[in-house]
Amino acid sequence: QVQLVESGGGLVQAGGSLRLSCAASRRTFTIYTTGWFRQAPGKEREFVVAIRWSGGSTLYADSVKGRFTISRDIAKNTVYLQMNSLKPEDTAVYYCAAGRAQFGIDQGHNYDTWGQGTQVTVSS
Repeated sequence: QVQLVESGGGLVQAGGSLRLSCAASRRTFTIYTTGWFRQAPGKEREFVVAIRWSGGSTLYADSVKGRFTISRDIAKNTVYLQMNSLKPEDTAVYYCAAGRAQFGIDQGHNYDTWGQGTQVTVSS
């Protein structure tokens, strides 16, 4: 089974930037979509952004449009999340997920492999 490993989280001041990485242990043609979700303390997990491996089309949550950018490196089996203009409300554990669905990619139940999460903390 494919494993996902996130990295790149940390502490940053408001207005700053971070880049998260999500590396898959191997390439599998059963993974069509990779997404990022986040969960803040006391809140439900929420969708952030997703990318389809074939064609590279993306879907962003309204809350991060214009600030976050997702990209993929097919050769490295890695997806990146560039986060700019970070706000304190972006503070959360960020999870990478992979799945076979090509629709409903903003829904967590359409992903069957999850990473361990990486903490992002934005100070005001």
